[in-house]
Amino acid sequence: MAPSAMSRWTQSLSEARPVSYWLDDPGRPAPEPALTGRTTCDLLVVGGGYSGLWTALIAKERDPSRDVVLVEGREVGWAASGRNGGFCAASLTHGLSNGLARWPDEIHALERLGARNLDAIEETVARHSIDCDFERTGEIDVATEPYQAEELRAWYDEIGAHGLADGIEYLDADAVREQVDSPTFLAGLFDRRGVAMLNPARLAWGLKRACLDLGVRVYEHTPALTLRQYGAGMSVRTPYGAVRARRVALGTNVFPSLVRRVRAYTVPVYDYALMTEPLTDEQLDSIGWKNRQGLGDSANQFHYFRLSSDHRILWGGYDAIYPYGGRVRAEYDDRPDTYARLAGHFFACFPQLEGVRFTHAWGGAIDTCSRFSAFFGTAHAGRVAYAAGYTGLGVGATRFGAEVMLDLLAGERTERTELEMVRSKPLPFPPEPFAWTGIALTKWSLARADAHEGRRNLWLRTMDRLGLGFDS
Repeated sequence: MAPSAMSRWTQSLSEARPVSYWLDDPGRPAPEPALTGRTTCDLLVVGGGYSGLWTALIAKERDPSRDVVLVEGREVGWAASGRNGGFCAASLTHGLSNGLARWPDEIHALERLGARNLDAIEETVARHSIDCDFERTGEIDVATEPYQAEELRAWYDEIGAHGLADGIEYLDADAVREQVDSPTFLAGLFDRRGVAMLNPARLAWGLKRACLDLGVRVYEHTPALTLRQYGAGMSVRTPYGAVRARRVALGTNVFPSLVRRVRAYTVPVYDYALMTEPLTDEQLDSIGWKNRQGLGDSANQFHYFRLSSDHRILWGGYDAIYPYGGRVRAEYDDRPDTYARLAGHFFACFPQLEGVRFTHAWGGAIDTCSRFSAFFGTAHAGRVAYAAGYTGLGVGATRFGAEVMLDLLAGERTERTELEMVRSKPLPFPPEPFAWTGIALTKWSLARADAHEGRRNLWLRTMDRLGLGFDS
């Protein structure tokens, strides 16, 4: 990397604020008061991200008489739910490829349930008048290397043979650049209906308001400290009080689970993103991005990018940072080296936008598991349910996970609870130093594959055979 190029790219970051663009919103609602004293309820939901919010909302929709309490350690939507790229995918399996490889016998059911889940999110946004810029514009997976174009074509043929290509279109170089013009784009797969774009923080805040309107009691700045059995139910201690509940749903995701045995199944991954200043009409015309789809490239170390409602480009991904020991710390949220790398990649993709500046640069932790998609379970004789491991695709899939948790807590056998995906668990990560060593070797191997036309080395091939991996 030439010093002059690095200087040019870093200059574009000189005024970037180290905060999520989505959370840097004057319309951000005030937090609800913290819990003080003791209270009881039918259902306690722990966590005020999407997982907890959907669980509380659906619980009240299923049974309006149910007394539901939600506690959040900081403020609703402050973590991954307010810091992500705003892609809301129908996929429940971290993409069709992962789902087909792991659950081929039920992939059609998983795809159908995922499409129904995305429809339900769209319907909820409309019914509760949630102002979150919901746009069902789809997503294009783009190839930026010749081998990736060949792989996209082969993958399109494969999913067609499985009857899974409905709504998906293969785009050659001319067709993909007609949608969005980058000199790096060589081909694409356009999923026209399976992905929506939205403002993720406003979705979280809108779900909070909908919960309150339905009578959910929400307590913010109320971390759940301990979980223990209490008579026929459970008790959760908080700094200034406690909640006794018949049932508990845990939506804590990347943060250490109150069910200790669950912790080994996830590790935190730090993901980073940039947001540009608003583009002028001339700048938008130069890239031809008229249909507002989300985009992602096909590399192992991939980028995701999309337009905001005020015509900024969000550009994120590539680096997926695992901190030794799996610790979640605020100091990891800001990473200038990654911001500079992302800025360089941005201008390589869109050289016609040179001179554009970034206004926001941020990062944060998401939870990943060894199968890349959510897992589910119960504890304390069915009184507690959990869902975790969404691996970056939780904007949509957390609603499905909420329904699974509520089914499990009710002891109901449903199409969801009968899925192998729901009944099985990923392999846990090993203790340190083995986790860090294995993840570091995997990341090195993935970068090497990207540099060698996608060829996977012995380590990656072995991981593939074992159904293991590391992703964000």
